[in-house]
Amino acid sequence: MRQLKPNVFSVGAIDWERRLFDELIPLPDGTTYNSYLIKGSEKSALIDTVDFSKTEDLMSHLIDTGADRIDYIISNHAEQDHSGSIPDMLLLHPEAKVVTNPKCRQMLIDHLHIEEDRFITVEDGQILSLGDKTLQFIYTPWVHWPETMSTFLQEDGILFSCDFFGSHLASSHLFVQDEAKVLQDAKRYYAEIMMPFRSAITGNLKKLADLKIEMIAPSHGPVYNRPALIVDAYHEWVEAEPGNKVTLAYVSMHESTRKMVDHFTEALMEREIEVERFDLTHADLGELAMSLVDSATVVIGSPTVLVGPHPMAAYAATLINALRPKAKYLTVIGSYGWAGKMPDQLQQILSGLKAEFLEPVVVKGLAHDENYTELDALADRILAKHKNAGMAA
Repeated sequence: MRQLKPNVFSVGAIDWERRLFDELIPLPDGTTYNSYLIKGSEKSALIDTVDFSKTEDLMSHLIDTGADRIDYIISNHAEQDHSGSIPDMLLLHPEAKVVTNPKCRQMLIDHLHIEEDRFITVEDGQILSLGDKTLQFIYTPWVHWPETMSTFLQEDGILFSCDFFGSHLASSHLFVQDEAKVLQDAKRYYAEIMMPFRSAITGNLKKLADLKIEMIAPSHGPVYNRPALIVDAYHEWVEAEPGNKVTLAYVSMHESTRKMVDHFTEALMEREIEVERFDLTHADLGELAMSLVDSATVVIGSPTVLVGPHPMAAYAATLINALRPKAKYLTVIGSYGWAGKMPDQLQQILSGLKAEFLEPVVVKGLAHDENYTELDALADRILAKHKNAGMAA
C-alpha cells in the first residue's frame, strides 16, 4: 500500500480513461480522486472519499491497509467527486462520523441525503486528536466552492488541500516526478476551475503561510513533496501582472474572418507581441483557458450569423466572462454579410470583465486594403496600451 508517511496512506482511485469533467472540462490526461487514510494511535480518519463510480477501488485500497474501523470521514468539499462514496462508507462503518464545516454539512445533506445525526461540525482552526496524530481544520473558502476547507496533519506537516493546488493528471506516481508536466496540468486546472476566485485564493495563501507544510496532498493529481513548487506557481498565476500577450480566439465560415485573423496575427508579431491563437472549431478549451492566465489582451474573431456572433464565438465569450481572467483589454474583429450587432453582443457577453473594450474592426464581406490598415492600427493601439501598462518595452 502506498504511504505518504508512516500510517498515512493513499487509498484513492485513478481514472485513466475519463476525458471530460462536469460535461465541460477536457481531461487530456485523465484524473485521480485522492483519498487518504490516517491511522492514529486511538482513532482513524479518512480524508475525503472518491467519485461514486470508483467506490469499489476505495474499498479495495482500504482493505489493503488493514483498516477495520474508520472513526471519522473528513469532508473538505461537498462536490461529488470527493464526497460521492461517503454514503457507502457510512453503511460499511456505522460508527463513523462525517467531520466538516457547517456549510459543507448542509451541502452534503442536500446532495447526498446524509442523515443529520451522522455529522460533527468544526470551526475554523479547530483541532481533532487521533491519539498520536492531530488534525487541524482550516477554512479555505472558494477554492472553488463556498464551503471548501483544508485539513492539516500537524505532526507530519501534511496539508490535505482538496481541490486547492490540484491537477487533473492520472499517474502511477504518488509524488510529483516530472515537475514541468505537473505544473502544466496544475495550470490548466487553475485556469479552468480556480481563476475566477483569485481574490479568495490570495487570502487563502496568506492563511496557509504560517503553517510548517512539508507536503501538500490535493484531491486530484500527485502529492507535492516540495510544496514550494505549487505554492510559488499559485502566487505567480494569481498575483503577477499579465504579460505582453494577446489571446486570439476565432471562428470563420467563409474565410473572411480568417483572413483578418491571419493579417492581425502577423501585425501583432511584427510589434513583438506574443500571440496565442485558437480556432474555436477544434480548439481545446482548456488550452484557451490556460492562455488567459497571463494575457493582457483578449481578442475574439467572429463572422455574423443572422444578426449576432457565431455560436462558437458566443460560447467562447461566455466561457471567458465566467473565468474572469486578469486581461486589461478586450476587442473584436470580424465580418458580416448585410447587417448585425455582432460586436455589441460580444461586448455585452464579456461585460463581467474589468477590462477596457477597444474599438473593434468589423467589415462588410471580404476585407479591403483599408480594413487591413485598420487592423494594423488596432495592433498599434494594443502595443501602446501594453507599453503604458509596463508590459512591453
